[in-house]
Amino acid sequence: MSKTPVLILGARSDIGLAVARRFAAAGHPVQLAARRSERLEGARTDIALRYNVTVTLHELDVLDTAAHRPFLDALLPFPGVTVCAVGLMGEQRASEHDADQAALVMRSNFEAPALILGEIANRYEAAGAGVIVGIGSVAGERGRATNYVYGAAKAGFAAFLSGLRNRLAKKGVHVLTVLPGFVATRMTEGMDLPARLTARPEELGEAIFAAVAAQRDIIHVRRIWGVIMTVIRAIPERIFKRMSL
Repeated sequence: MSKTPVLILGARSDIGLAVARRFAAAGHPVQLAARRSERLEGARTDIALRYNVTVTLHELDVLDTAAHRPFLDALLPFPGVTVCAVGLMGEQRASEHDADQAALVMRSNFEAPALILGEIANRYEAAGAGVIVGIGSVAGERGRATNYVYGAAKAGFAAFLSGLRNRLAKKGVHVLTVLPGFVATRMTEGMDLPARLTARPEELGEAIFAAVAAQRDIIHVRRIWGVIMTVIRAIPERIFKRMSL
């Protein structure tokens, strides 16, 4: 993997910053894109000094889909790797009773990330090279009563990445789907998460870097989640609907 620039979408997230640091540690220039990107100035300085790489900040509201093409046109140099860490868990109860909240969760986790990655994919296809990394969720592997709006959006995102991967498989473009389980971030702060099933953002950074280098297609960050989700997917619906998951 050459020292191509790496674009991080959703760079203000704990996961986005962890991925940025891992690629920077390997010598890659990093482009940090997020809303209120000025808040990343401290991280930009730290990464640049710590790893002696170029780090730039880029303002992007991914929900503003009309801004996607101008944003990408302004990226110089254009990144060879794009990592999408955009997401919003939201509140299931709020989404059940507020259509605007449900739409925000769906757009943040599926529509907007898919649209910008689709535009990036077209540019990579034209160039005959590129890497796209989409961070999804095990919540998208089966609908559960406790987070089905978020899960549905992540399921759509996973299907989009799968289709993109198959479309571009012979075009020199690698598409990686990342399915974390629980991750100890600001988004999950205060939740009682089982330690064995909970990864640190740095683990995601390491797993994603290794999976890109190995050209993996789909990864669970902790392997135990692959076993858990295999079992959950196998539960008959008549039984599953009685469970409190």
